[in-house]
Amino acid sequence: MSGIDGGLAGKPLRRRLIPTITRVEVETDRGVFMISVAAQLANMHPQTLRMYEARGLIEPQRSPKGTRLYSQEDVEKLRRIQEMTADLGLNLAGVERVLDLEREIDQMHERMEEIETKALRAQVELAEQLEAVRRSFRAELVPTYRGNVGLVRAADARSPFPALPSRKPGPGGKDAA
Repeated sequence: MSGIDGGLAGKPLRRRLIPTITRVEVETDRGVFMISVAAQLANMHPQTLRMYEARGLIEPQRSPKGTRLYSQEDVEKLRRIQEMTADLGLNLAGVERVLDLEREIDQMHERMEEIETKALRAQVELAEQLEAVRRSFRAELVPTYRGNVGLVRAADARSPFPALPSRKPGPGGKDAA
């Protein structure tokens, strides 16, 4: 045996399998993690998750067999709850209040966006109507020539020429003049 091949002469070479990473995209609100995985991702004990569920802080989805299924959003919320209790020193009642207030703020933001959209639509509609009124008046306005400088409605304008006496036909259909 020579030392060149390290004593592997005559043995088939094995190819090393390179692990492949497969990425799966899942909606963030879809329940995919069982309680043990969600607890591990949130750095909590599974019993803590059950307690939070009992208090109404978190509401996992359920599988057809009743297993709790946590979404990525649930895990983020659990981390946030842990941050409020551990870092900010809030108790669970305080966490509930903060989450309720955040929900109210989100609803108000949505309502404000709706109102702003309606206001913009009304503003556009008003501008269109105003332009239509302006166009209709432009067609009706005529300049005056009798020494007055300005515009008057066409219906109120007088002719710059003196009115001619009207001729009335006489008896027999002929002019009286």
